[in-house]
Amino acid sequence: MAGKHRSWWGWGHVEDAVTGAEATALADRVRTLLPDVDLTEHVAPPVAELDLRPPRVDPPTSLARLCSTDPADRAAHTHGKAFRDVVRNLHGDVHDPPDLVVRPATEQDVVDVLDWCAGRDIAVIPYGGGSSVVGGVEPRLDDAYPAAVSLDLGRLDRVLEVDPTSRAARIQAGVFGPALEDQLRRHDLTLRHFPQSFEFSTLGGWLATRAGGHYATVLTHIDDLVESLRVITPAGTSQSRRLPGSGAGPSPDRLFLGSEGVLGVITEAWMRLQDRPRWRAGASVHFTDYDEAITATRAIAQSALHPSNCRLLDPAEALLNAGAATTGGVLVLGFESADHPVTPSLDRAVELCRDHGGTLPEPPRSDDSSGPRQGTAADAWRSAFLRMPYQRDALAARSMIVETFETACTWDRFPALRTAVLDAVGDALRAVAATGVVTCRFTHVYPDGPAPYFGVYATGRWGATLGQWDQIKHAVSDALLAAGGTITHHHAVGRDHRPWYDRQRPDPVALALRSAKSALDPSWILNPGVLVDPPADLGRPRDA
Repeated sequence: MAGKHRSWWGWGHVEDAVTGAEATALADRVRTLLPDVDLTEHVAPPVAELDLRPPRVDPPTSLARLCSTDPADRAAHTHGKAFRDVVRNLHGDVHDPPDLVVRPATEQDVVDVLDWCAGRDIAVIPYGGGSSVVGGVEPRLDDAYPAAVSLDLGRLDRVLEVDPTSRAARIQAGVFGPALEDQLRRHDLTLRHFPQSFEFSTLGGWLATRAGGHYATVLTHIDDLVESLRVITPAGTSQSRRLPGSGAGPSPDRLFLGSEGVLGVITEAWMRLQDRPRWRAGASVHFTDYDEAITATRAIAQSALHPSNCRLLDPAEALLNAGAATTGGVLVLGFESADHPVTPSLDRAVELCRDHGGTLPEPPRSDDSSGPRQGTAADAWRSAFLRMPYQRDALAARSMIVETFETACTWDRFPALRTAVLDAVGDALRAVAATGVVTCRFTHVYPDGPAPYFGVYATGRWGATLGQWDQIKHAVSDALLAAGGTITHHHAVGRDHRPWYDRQRPDPVALALRSAKSALDPSWILNPGVLVDPPADLGRPRDA
């Protein structure tokens, strides 16, 4: 964005950080819940003061034009954007930076970089927007490779072709969300995929991590929008055929979706598009009983009404981020269509909520509304949702532990899973001598289950918050698997979720994945440590 600068250490733009009155109000809300908290602010060191390891490799002349050794560039590509990444950056802990940041301008550049790196055993970390919250873009390699490069695809940022008849487009993988929608808008089309990281993440990153969008039902994951993929691997180029569906064996696209850059580099994709919505309607439904709120949400998920938003906020989430004081939580409902009015769908969803004690403090927003109604719980929560990452950074700089974890489970297992998570967090907080609050919201709902998203807001001790969070995260991850949930619904595996992914993944699938990795990336240079580990007998890396 013109006139703004990306933060090297935290989320988003420097100019959009939480400061002034917003910072004061945020601190006041925290003190209301945690009166004894120490909110002394700490500041990230400037890049010039970082103890960055010198680059260990020089690129060949043919690739030098694509490569950067700028300290700010390398520092910004060292970590993702999880709480533990932000905390390490605040402490100036960037001891594993990439040696080079490489920005290919063409697909052939990607081929050439992979050829060079495979010949020198240099690790390659594919990088989109760097918004990973699971250690997916971090060169955490324990010196197992002589060097590492961050392969930043940001220059591959164009919509190359639009097929309005089939409603699809061929799109380069490095395009960021806003730039993608700007290019599609001239065709009156949209991808309709809006993760919270939308402004700072790319199509390739969404595909590689099987990202979840903002919409709560039907087309929830990026998987649902893929028509075909083009992937560059060290073993060659994979180009799947454009088809609306196919039963011809295992899907080639499914091999690469969610592969997190370990099998190849996604450079292009044909994506299914939609007409831009013309009709919208929404409502905020309040409940006095949380169990009844869950039942109402399940009824809507199983009704085939297919709301675009069906986000249940538990009482703590509703109070903290929507300013709504309820004993049973708030259900944020939304419907939209490019073809027909959606007020009847909203009316039926509201009727289902009322069957379970739901009430509407504010009138619904209907198709013919001139604009969004201001002051509703839904509006307040949406504003907070967009500011959450910036507020997380501000609190992390003030010794708070502020982080999230997400999962999915079947409806019958949710009550026990939620209890297990709350118990695990409570026990872990006591073990690390912290006090805090746990919130829960449903980000997506399916006929057979919800995707719960938990938030932890806890006191910490400056210099110890990273270890405190790691202990909490470990306890919660164990609880999620034991209760029948998944280690991740849409955040991906990365390096941080590997121990639990290894337990969740069937052993035959692990064997097949290692075999696919060996076939497509014989030197095991692509994103080492993500999803699978290199074989012990791979051989020692050569000097760079």
